[in-house]
Amino acid sequence: MQILTHPFEPFFDIKSRILILGSFPSIKSREENFYYQHSKNRFWRIFEILFECELKTIQEQKAFLKANHIALWDVIASCKIKNSDDKTISYAKANDISIILDNANIEKICVLGKIASKYFIKFYPDKKFFELPSSSPANMRYSLKNLVEKYSIIKEK
Repeated sequence: MQILTHPFEPFFDIKSRILILGSFPSIKSREENFYYQHSKNRFWRIFEILFECELKTIQEQKAFLKANHIALWDVIASCKIKNSDDKTISYAKANDISIILDNANIEKICVLGKIASKYFIKFYPDKKFFELPSSSPANMRYSLKNLVEKYSIIKEK
């Protein structure tokens, strides 16, 4: 297994207020060059329900994130990973989230899933954050309805 490097930039602008961090992009997301592009990942579906909108294309997803002041990135800059399975991550190096924190007024950091949270705590032990359940199809402990309830914290002021 070779070490993979995160293939795309953080998505944010100076108006971003909420930072959502995953672990590392899936194979499908790396192919599409944007976050949460696997058809079975429930990330975009959660936001469609929460914000009553449609987010079918990457262009629509980016416009939605900008309009709602949401930044997206991942905790890990490089790692070894088998397929898209977070449980196989090793040799992880941190993304430098100060790139976002120094250039946007982030009020809330949300980290998606136990593995991303484990690495976030390791890399940024002094940063406050909210752990949300992973939207991955591998996380079947949460129904879509449960995920929407948990992710509603994103809309709270």
